[in-house]
Order: sequence, then structure tokens, then C-alpha cells
Amino acid sequence: MTDYCEARKILRISVVFSCKVYAYAYTFLMKGNSIPPRLKELASITRMERGHLSVIRTGPDGQPYYNLQHRENGRNVTEYIPRNQLATVEQNIAAYEHFKVLIDEHVAEISEISRQERKADVKKKRRTPKSSTSRRAGKSRK
Repeated sequence: MTDYCEARKILRISVVFSCKVYAYAYTFLMKGNSIPPRLKELASITRMERGHLSVIRTGPDGQPYYNLQHRENGRNVTEYIPRNQLATVEQNIAAYEHFKVLIDEHVAEISEISRQERKADVKKKRRTPKSSTSRRAGKSRK
């Protein structure tokens, strides 16, 4: 049951992410722009898995046994990984790490663009200070 719930959660996250990337890409294309290469690369990641592989012990044949550790709903979850799934899990973890790097780069780029636009707007909207005589005219003196 846990594997089923985990699979549904991963599928849900993948669908939401794919929809967001699609919407962003569609909007970009409708404006006449091309999709940035980073977003194309993000959209190409179809499988990923959070976590860390740990060797739990060495078997009688000298081969290690692995656990996948990850956080779920604030709790540490440990899952045994059979040897025949080890390569797939390693690829999925590497894909997730790559995904995080791409997202961080995208956030940094968008933040810089937003910051520059905000600063450009401030320069455009500067008001000229009112003269001191107009400020005094509104006040009544006793």
C-alpha cells in the first residue's frame, strides 16, 4: 500500500510540474518567444526520486544491500532497494539533483530580471519634490 501511495504522490507531483512547464512554455510561444533551453531540459526530466542511498550491510556474497532514505510529510522514510533496481534508483536520484540545480538557476535568472525591472520602474516613477513655498501655503500659522 505504501508503494502505491508513494507512486500516486510522485505521479501527482509530476503531473502538476508538467502542467506548469507546459503553461509557461505555451505562454512563451504565444508571445512569439522561443522556449528557454533550461525549461526544455526541465521538461525532459521524466523520472526523479528524492533521497539518499545508504549501504545497510554486506551480504554473504560480499555484495552490499541498500536502503533509500527520504523525507515524507516531515518524517524520515526508509525503503529497501533490491539490487536489480539499484541502477534505476541512482539515475532517478541523479535526475532529481540535476532538477534542483536547474530550478535554482532558473529562479536566480528570473529573480535578477525581476529585480532589474523593479529598479527600472523606480527610476521612471521618481517624483519631483514640491517647492518649499507650496508646502508652507497649505499650513496655517498662528
